[in-house]
Amino acid sequence: MAGAAPKAAIAQRIATAVLGRDAGSLSGVSSLSHHVFVGPDVVVKVIEGSRHRRLDREAALAAELPAGLTAPLLGSGTFRYGAQEFRYACYARILGTAPGMGLPGVTAAAARSLAEQAVERLRTLHAWVPSRGADRVLREPLGHGGFLDRDTLLDGIGRLASDGRLTGPVLAGLTAIATQAPPRASVDVPVHADCHWDNWLAADGRVLALLDFEWARWGEPLDDWFFLAAFSGPHRSVVLDVIARATGLAPDELAAGCELREAAHLVSDLLAEPGPPPPQRARELAALTVHRRWQRH
Repeated sequence: MAGAAPKAAIAQRIATAVLGRDAGSLSGVSSLSHHVFVGPDVVVKVIEGSRHRRLDREAALAAELPAGLTAPLLGSGTFRYGAQEFRYACYARILGTAPGMGLPGVTAAAARSLAEQAVERLRTLHAWVPSRGADRVLREPLGHGGFLDRDTLLDGIGRLASDGRLTGPVLAGLTAIATQAPPRASVDVPVHADCHWDNWLAADGRVLALLDFEWARWGEPLDDWFFLAAFSGPHRSVVLDVIARATGLAPDELAAGCELREAAHLVSDLLAEPGPPPPQRARELAALTVHRRWQRH
């Protein structure tokens, strides 16, 4: 397998070919799912051909999303390096920074403004009518870990109960949340399904773009409202208020929808992670199930 240096060289060649000129110096940036390199006016995402195909779905959607919602796609495809194949997507760089998980260093007023802009962009996404090709991509099976239906969630909680990893109060709280869930999730609108604050770009208080559509699918708006609020740190109440005002959702309905989605994601993560939950996960579970933090908001 190619090491870090060859991946940087691959990204350089891709950017030069897509732009038709020297792309300038590229720097690697942290990413959990791809190898990402950023230049003065281009961003290249690269992944080994044998790994997951989420970059393909992102690139397929990027060309058809509503104008101005995400970074412009400049090119995508495959690149061979010796005997190995890589897949890539090349985007125009938007000069902004991510507000960051928990909105660190952001005032309440700034958080409200960012949330208002983000909600409007997400409502544009939810109102988008995909083409037949984009619709097919959004319907492709994707293990997103979110809420699917009540029985699936209860079954997952039952599996966790049988292995003894969780305390009685946590299991009781998860069960209480699940029993109040609707029979199944709605799939009425296109959703981003990963729109935490690390996936936005902003500058001077203005939201510029929503990035990383690799988990996009058919769902319901609450799938996105959850991510926007859950990762707002001390500004969660402010963001929930913005969402409620913009959408007309009753605060208790919004809180219950977010609570359900956090429970579904945590159950999915626990089922995929053997052994006792690590300290951070244990704190999240207690806050969700014992202290019912969403209901307090």
